[in-house]
Amino acid sequence: MALFTRDSIDRLRDAIDMVELVSAKTDLRRVGSRWTGLCPFHDERTPSFSVNAEEKVFYCFGCHEKGDAFTFVEKTDGLDFREAVELLGDRYGVELQLENDDPQAEQRRRRRERLSKLLDRTAGYYAKFFWDSQEAAKARDYLVGRGLREEVLREFRVGYSPSAWDRVLVGAQRDGFRPEELEAAGLAQRGRGGLYDRFRGRIMFPLANARGRVLGFGARAMSEGRGPKYLNTSENEIYHKGRQLFGIDLARAHAAKSGRIVVVEGYTDVLALHQAGIRESVAIMGTALTAEQMAELGRAAPQVVLALDADRSGQEAMVRAAQHGGVELQAVEMPEGSDPADLLASEGEQAFAARLEAALPMVQFQIRRVLADADLGTPTGRDKALEEARGLIAATPERTAMRDELVREVADRLDVPTEYVRAPRRFEAGTARSSAGKVALGAEQSFLAACLSTGELGQRYLGLAADEQFSSETMLRARDHLAAHFEDPLAGLSEDDAELGKLINDVVQAALALPVQPESTLRTSILQLEGRRIDREIRRAASAGDHARQTELAAAAQRVREEMGQIVGQTA
Repeated sequence: MALFTRDSIDRLRDAIDMVELVSAKTDLRRVGSRWTGLCPFHDERTPSFSVNAEEKVFYCFGCHEKGDAFTFVEKTDGLDFREAVELLGDRYGVELQLENDDPQAEQRRRRRERLSKLLDRTAGYYAKFFWDSQEAAKARDYLVGRGLREEVLREFRVGYSPSAWDRVLVGAQRDGFRPEELEAAGLAQRGRGGLYDRFRGRIMFPLANARGRVLGFGARAMSEGRGPKYLNTSENEIYHKGRQLFGIDLARAHAAKSGRIVVVEGYTDVLALHQAGIRESVAIMGTALTAEQMAELGRAAPQVVLALDADRSGQEAMVRAAQHGGVELQAVEMPEGSDPADLLASEGEQAFAARLEAALPMVQFQIRRVLADADLGTPTGRDKALEEARGLIAATPERTAMRDELVREVADRLDVPTEYVRAPRRFEAGTARSSAGKVALGAEQSFLAACLSTGELGQRYLGLAADEQFSSETMLRARDHLAAHFEDPLAGLSEDDAELGKLINDVVQAALALPVQPESTLRTSILQLEGRRIDREIRRAASAGDHARQTELAAAAQRVREEMGQIVGQTA
C-alpha cells in the first residue's frame, strides 16, 4: 500500500487546529500557554489532560496517554494511521498525495472522491427533504412514533427520498455530475423509459464508513407497491454491504473509550440505543454477520456484545459470529419477538442497560441454546444435547470458573453426573471446532484417538472396549475399522461412506496431535465409556419405571466413579 508523501503529512500537520480538533471530544480551558480539560481516554473529575497548541501535541497526567493530532484521532475514533490522515485531510481541506502513485491509481482515487461527494450531497438533500417537505410528514410521524427525537435523527442524517422519478437525477446533473456517475454510486438505475432515481418514497438511512463518508443508503418504504420494504444500495465500486456497519462513524470513538461495541440488527435499533446513551452501538442491517464486519468490530473494541433479535435467524447469526473469533464475544438474551428499540420503549433505558451488563459469554449462550432446543424428554434428545454441550465446553480453558459453571449447568439440566459432562483433557465431547481449528472430539472418538496414538498398548485397549460402550452403529464401525487397519487407518475407506470417512479422518488427525498416552489415560477413557453406557441404561430403566434396575445400575456407576478416582489418585 502506497504511503503518503512527507510533504502531504507536513502540510496537513500545519493545517490542523489542535485546540479545535481536541475540543470536539472534550471541553478545553486555557491555562497560560496550555489548554486543559477532562481526559477523553479515561474517566476523571479533575482535569489532567493538557494540549500544547503550538507544538500540536497532547498529554494526560492521569493515564499518561500522549501523542500528536494523528495519534489523537487514531485513539479517539478507533482508526489506523492511514484512516486518521484521510479523515484529517477531509476535515482541513488538504489534498493528499501518495508516494510512487501511478496515474491509474490517481484516476481511481479521483473517481471515488467524486462519487463520495455525490453521495454526501445526496444525503444532505434527502435530510433537508425529510424535515422541510409535506410529503415526508408521514415518515416523520412514524419515526417520532417509535420514540425517536429530532436530535438523534439529525445526527444520523436520516432523510426521505421524494416519490418523483427524477429529483436526485436532475439536481445532481445540474450540479455537474454525469448520469454514469449516478448509476455508479447506486443513486439511479435504467429502465424502459431511461434513467430514473433508484430510491423513491422511502425513509433514507445514510451508510457511512468509519470516517463518516457516505458510501450508500438503506431505505425503508412508507407505502405498499413500492417494491421491497427495505432496499439497500446495490454492490458497487465503493459500497460493499458485507463490510458495512450502520453507525460505525458515530460509535467508534465511544467504543474505543468504553472497550465494547454493541451490535444490533436494524437502523432504528441503533438510533434508539444512541438516544438512550448507549453510543457504542452499530447495526449489521440483517443477520448475515460477515468476517469483514467482525474484523471492523474487532478494530473498534476488544469486546463485542451481540443484541440481535430473539427469532431463529437472529439466534443463528450470533452463533455464526462465534466462528470468526479474534474478539471477546458476548450475547444478550432477548425476549422472543422483541428488538432493542421495543425493549427500550417497554422496559426503559436502565433495564436495557442491565441486559447488556448481563450479557453471556458466547459459549454459555450457545450451550443454553442447545439445551433450549433439545428434546429433553427422550434419552436420544438428552444424549444429543449432552454431546453438543460437551463439544462447546471442550473449547473453553481448563481449570476455570467458567468451565466449572458450564459443566454444572449442563449436568443440572440433563440430570446427569458432572463427570459425564466433563470431557477428557485434550479431545473432548461434541463435534465443534476450537478457535485454533482443532477438531473437538466426543468421549468415544477421544478414546479411539488415544488408542491410535499409543501403539501396541493402544491396540490392545481398542480390543477391550465392548460393543455396548459405543453409542451408535457408526462408532462401532469406526472401532472395527481401526482394529482392522491400525497401522494404516485411512486405508480401506469407501468414498460412498462419507460419514465413516469423516469420523476416521477426525480421529486420525486428533491422534497425530497427541503424544503417546500413559496406560492410566487409556484406562480412564474406557471407564468413561462404561460410565456413559451405564448412564444410558439408567435413563432407559427410568423411562420403563424399572426401579430395581435403576438401583443396580446406580451401584455400577458408583463403582466406575470409584475406580476412576483411584486412577487419578495414583497418577496425582
